[in-house]
Amino acid sequence: MSKIKKSNLFGLSGSVKDQLAQKMLEKRLKKVTEAKMQNGDVLRTRKSLQSNSKIPDEFCRFDMFPGYQQIRILEAGGKQLGVPSPFFKEHEGVAGNTTTINGHEYINFASYNYLDLCGHPEVSEAAKQAIDKYGTSASASRPVAGERPIQRELEIALAKKYEVDDCIVFVSGHATNVTTIGYLFGPKDLILHDSLIHNSVVQGGQLSGATRLPFPHNDWQALDELLFQQRRNYERVLIVIEGIYSMDGDYPDLKRFIEIKKRHKAFLMVDEAHSLGVLGEKGHGLQEQEGVDGHEVDLWMGTLSKTLASCGGYIAGEKALVEHLKYSAPGFLYSVGISPPLAASAITALKILDREPERVESLKARGQQFLKLAKEKGLNVGSSAGLSVIPIITGSSATAGRLANACFERGINVQPIFYPAVQEGMARLRFFICSSHTEEQIEQTIDILVEEMGKF
Repeated sequence: MSKIKKSNLFGLSGSVKDQLAQKMLEKRLKKVTEAKMQNGDVLRTRKSLQSNSKIPDEFCRFDMFPGYQQIRILEAGGKQLGVPSPFFKEHEGVAGNTTTINGHEYINFASYNYLDLCGHPEVSEAAKQAIDKYGTSASASRPVAGERPIQRELEIALAKKYEVDDCIVFVSGHATNVTTIGYLFGPKDLILHDSLIHNSVVQGGQLSGATRLPFPHNDWQALDELLFQQRRNYERVLIVIEGIYSMDGDYPDLKRFIEIKKRHKAFLMVDEAHSLGVLGEKGHGLQEQEGVDGHEVDLWMGTLSKTLASCGGYIAGEKALVEHLKYSAPGFLYSVGISPPLAASAITALKILDREPERVESLKARGQQFLKLAKEKGLNVGSSAGLSVIPIITGSSATAGRLANACFERGINVQPIFYPAVQEGMARLRFFICSSHTEEQIEQTIDILVEEMGKF
């Protein structure tokens, strides 16, 4: 009988047996390692659960956010006082001097449709034609997807209106301020703004990381003093004011602010959201009203959703500013371009604004009538100039809510404004005037206001 060599035991060579033994050992080690890891995971999970059990529910539940809790408190208070919510009413058609809600027609003072261009046949037709040609969306950001001629046409028209080099259009008015201010300025800079400035400016300032200081409303002297104290401590300085202040209906002395920005080597930004189409003989805004050169203001900002019957925002100014924003501002670079029908609507509204200045005249006449009658009846209109925005200040939020609902019951649609949109104790009804409001509608509204306020 021949001898069987150990190296060939069970028909396997020694080297093969060594390899099998090594693999078995590795497999056993892997199992041991996995078991240890699992035990470790269990321990870590147990420790995590023990730790997480100490985290309050308010940090992981939307219904326990402080802001939402405040809304619920206001709702509960309204129910206890018998004041139903006046918000989110559904309009069943174009909202101008009148509107239809739940099948009933109301005199309407809750719309930015100052010159009645939203719903104008030419504006609507322009939007329809743009849809037929370009569709409803630009479908991507303009740097990525390229331009539509109608987008540039709008920007050129707006730049011409302000007599400046160029303009950039964004898809949101609020986002225009947030991304422009947030991108252009930084932690070494200073932003000075009117104490009643719009929330979008505040948000943009916070995003930038710059030091942000408010100055008293329309007080250019206080601003000047603030700059004498602070200017040397910062690199860039931005001053932000509004054309017409949306809560109070007044406007600034632009020439004074221009003098100040030049003296202190600062940038000046004017938010024209509520003043384009309203101020100036032709409705061209604060620039026309004050008779200044467009280049004397560094950033002209405005929205397309008020006078221009569209949606979006814009920045107009020198070429370097606009080109910088087009290539780098996050709200433009990473956002879809303005849709063709919205661009067409705004372009057509601009043309009608120039062609029919009587709309601006009518708006101002009705605003002055409202202001005069309100003052004669002893109503508190604050500092309003009696143009497109006129507040009736009630002080109490409960009174403002009750008064708005009482007016609604009598055929007048107007919205109340509460804190934090305005300061505590400065709640109000905010009346937006349209060029199509009639003298009779204004008179009727003031009479009902006086009568209903007498009940509180």
